[in-house]
Amino acid sequence: MAFSPANNDGSGEAPAIGQTGTGSPSGHVDVPELRLFVFALFFVFGGITSLNDVIIPKLKELFTLNYFQAMLVQSAFFAAYLIVSIPGAALVKRIGYMRGAAVGLVTMMAGCLLFIPASQSARFGVFLLALFVLASGITIVQVVANPLISLLGPPRTAPSRLTFAQGFNSLGTTIFPYVGSVLILGSLAAVSVHDLSGPALEAYRVQETRVVVHAYLGLAVILALVALMVWFHRNRLPNETHGSGSILRSVDLLKRPRFGFGAASIFLYVGAEVAIGSLIVSYLMQADVLGLAEQSAGKLIPLYWGGALVGRFIGSAVLRVIEPGKVLASVACGAIGLLALSALSHGAVSGYALLAVGLMNAIMFPTIFSLASEGLGERAADGSGLICVAIVGGAVIPPLTGTLADLSGSLSVALALPALCYGVILLYGGWCVRHRRGQARRAAASTFV
Repeated sequence: MAFSPANNDGSGEAPAIGQTGTGSPSGHVDVPELRLFVFALFFVFGGITSLNDVIIPKLKELFTLNYFQAMLVQSAFFAAYLIVSIPGAALVKRIGYMRGAAVGLVTMMAGCLLFIPASQSARFGVFLLALFVLASGITIVQVVANPLISLLGPPRTAPSRLTFAQGFNSLGTTIFPYVGSVLILGSLAAVSVHDLSGPALEAYRVQETRVVVHAYLGLAVILALVALMVWFHRNRLPNETHGSGSILRSVDLLKRPRFGFGAASIFLYVGAEVAIGSLIVSYLMQADVLGLAEQSAGKLIPLYWGGALVGRFIGSAVLRVIEPGKVLASVACGAIGLLALSALSHGAVSGYALLAVGLMNAIMFPTIFSLASEGLGERAADGSGLICVAIVGGAVIPPLTGTLADLSGSLSVALALPALCYGVILLYGGWCVRHRRGQARRAAASTFV
């Protein structure tokens, strides 16, 4: 749907997201090759993020962790969004989108290389540090990617275009976990850590974490190549502009109901999506669900993320003809229904209902981002930075879900927390629909004044 919302201060037509003042009268630019680079960025950081779902059961086994401790992998990773998003947005405002993307990619590469000392030390805390640095780079890249894809086309089709770009994110999250399951989970030896202690245990952990190192070294090479390509195109947006003022003052955006509610919805959505993805392997291994071996369960993770892949390409078309708020509320309702079905059933129905939640997740992030960002104009980088801070939900909701699983002794009970998160997102979708109708009524009334 095409939107022309008024600013919250009633000043009239909102400027385009990420407006640069170049490329077209509406403020967007049309550089087809830059779209390809942005799609590549979405693919890479999406795939790397989803590898956490494979790393978690691996480290849980090697370091004999409970669910709360294992979920600290996600806390270390997503804490970067809280710490790095605002400085990352300030960096992007200073050096521009393309240079900012290059810095983010190099930081990601450094995080991958830190897996070498993590393996050599065989310490869980060093792995968490490597994941934090890796996520710091992803945070900077995401601060760039979301407003940039909105900039590269007409403002009225920004939700559809961002959803399409997120499809490449889902392509990465579909491919990477399968490969990771083969390379990482498939290497687990027949030896149990419970039978080892002292130097023998340390040696076993070093040996078993080497496969993790090899996987991330390969990613480091890919990231270096992408960073070089982005750097060669660093001057493709010569007239790029951003809002003035301190990035710390951007918190005033949270006073805008649409943006503040949207940022909260991003927090809850990311938390719910990550919590579910983190539990998939353990959930499917349960005897009353599918009773699979660890590697076999890991190979089904792509069905969860693959649902998001299919849904995002479909959603890209649907969002052109159906109001985004309505679509958001509908899929949030669908996610709640699937979680309830999974928790209350057994066998294949329970397992595949959980995996199907990925399809409901498909359009949530890009749609919430686009709805929250309407009317930001030259403050798009500020808004993107704040929304990326909200992604810290991935550091908070998963360990809370893990704690609920530990206390209740049931992963099915733990699904109640992600369901609650989707409930709030349903309310945000409904709020956006009512807000738009109110705007339409006020616009119609002013016509007759």
